[in-house]
Amino acid sequence: MIGTGRLADERARGPLRVVLADDQALLRGALRVLVESEPDMEVVGEATDGAEAVALARTASPDVVLMDIRMPRTDGLAATREITADPELTGVAVLVLTTFEADEYVVQAILAGAAGFLGKGAEPEELLGGIRTVAAGDALLSPSATKSLIARFVSQQIDAGVRTVAGLDALTVREREVLIEVAGGLSNAAIAARLGVSPLTVKTHINHTMAKLAARDRAQLVVAAYESGLVRPHPR
Repeated sequence: MIGTGRLADERARGPLRVVLADDQALLRGALRVLVESEPDMEVVGEATDGAEAVALARTASPDVVLMDIRMPRTDGLAATREITADPELTGVAVLVLTTFEADEYVVQAILAGAAGFLGKGAEPEELLGGIRTVAAGDALLSPSATKSLIARFVSQQIDAGVRTVAGLDALTVREREVLIEVAGGLSNAAIAARLGVSPLTVKTHINHTMAKLAARDRAQLVVAAYESGLVRPHPR
């Protein structure tokens, strides 16, 4: 479950801790100024490639790693996979920053466990909001481009139309309903209004669903919904 263990304790004691991973020093400097202008955030490290980002994820106890994809030596994709595969880093959310939002690498990063992505041209408020969103355990899946990319990429990987997703049969009827709405990009409040329950109840259902499907975050729930055939990609 997201936010457990050592990293959850770190998160409860102070500002959101952010690692910046980008090979461009000028961009890192600008991001540092922006992040540290917020009283509830601090930069705890800078990395020039993926290997440094992984090392900082393990030593600096960040809540969020802002990860560029294209970096020398170890790229952002490899670093994202390594971070999300490490059980000791369960509380670290990876937010991918990319020059091209319609980039297949972005989808691969989400499938590898990244909590979402933003274009490098995003407004400052959008980036700061994105950091808070992924740190809270949510995913940046609301842009239609993200959802369509995930749907298209996943559908291309399925030979027989659907793939068996471990744990899907263990979901209750309500958990399946919530999963379908999550795959549609709805927020907890919107799901609650649609299903006639409280946002807290929706959050509980999502946490149970994530545990049963061994999903790290909402992004992986969306992938599971498409891969299992519970949600079908819309015709393009």
